[in-house]
Amino acid sequence: MSAGGETVASPTVGNWGRWGAQDERGALNLITPERVREAAQGVRTGKVYPLGLPIQRSGIPLADYRGTPQRLTLTNHDDEYLAQAYGGAPGTGFNEDVFVFAAHTSTHMDALGHVYAHGRLYNGFAGDAVSPYSGAPHCGIDKVGAVAGRGVLIDVAAAKGVELLEPGYVITPEDLTTALDRQGLDLRPGDLVLIRTGWIEAFLRDPALDTSTMAGIGLAAARYLAAQDVAVVGADNVAVEAMPFDEGTFLGVHVVLLVEHGIHLVENLHLGELAADGCHEFLLALAPLRVTGATGSPLTPFAIG
Repeated sequence: MSAGGETVASPTVGNWGRWGAQDERGALNLITPERVREAAQGVRTGKVYPLGLPIQRSGIPLADYRGTPQRLTLTNHDDEYLAQAYGGAPGTGFNEDVFVFAAHTSTHMDALGHVYAHGRLYNGFAGDAVSPYSGAPHCGIDKVGAVAGRGVLIDVAAAKGVELLEPGYVITPEDLTTALDRQGLDLRPGDLVLIRTGWIEAFLRDPALDTSTMAGIGLAAARYLAAQDVAVVGADNVAVEAMPFDEGTFLGVHVVLLVEHGIHLVENLHLGELAADGCHEFLLALAPLRVTGATGSPLTPFAIG
């Protein structure tokens, strides 16, 4: 442990210490400029696929404890006097909003500071250092920046010949490799992996769908993906991992990927259009809001096929 008690980075825990004792970006370090260029050169059709859900008061997966997203009006036509104070003519004004919503709302990215285990975040940083005012001093979403690279869709639902995997189904390494073989793809270091279960599409058809039980990856699949040196794992469900949790381990997949290996997670992706077009390999861009000290952020990811 350092003199300040902040980090106990060790190469014996997943990727701890791999990129230095003070690293806060984890597996994003695997995305080199060369890999980004290779991903860009793989663009074939130029079609842009939006992969994010809207942020709104209903019709998206919402956790009760996070509250309902709010878009509130800050200024409108009733506030023309503000414009007139700067020389604005009558009938000329501006509309502005205030947003109030949790960091982990709608389609979002988990920062490495989101989950801790045994009192520690990724790379050994203290798990109890988040403060109400300044947030996470280490591994916040502000450390992510802008991310682009080779995206790979692993369409497990299609590989099994179903629209939606059974609620609670635990995706295994064999499920992932079978789907990859079917698609004629392999995984490479630095890849941004997106896993399709069919859940978001089912939810959008029926927002009353149970959000407490759903298919997702299990512990073995998480360790498999970490062993492939992927940089990001995302899914079309609310937790990436299966619910109920695999082997009864609370947030076990989050611990394996976020805490042990520094692999960021993206949740609530809309992957239906990619799947419908059979677009399994693409250039993927992710850009969370750079909120200093935040443990996650909504984002509007997009793929270019």
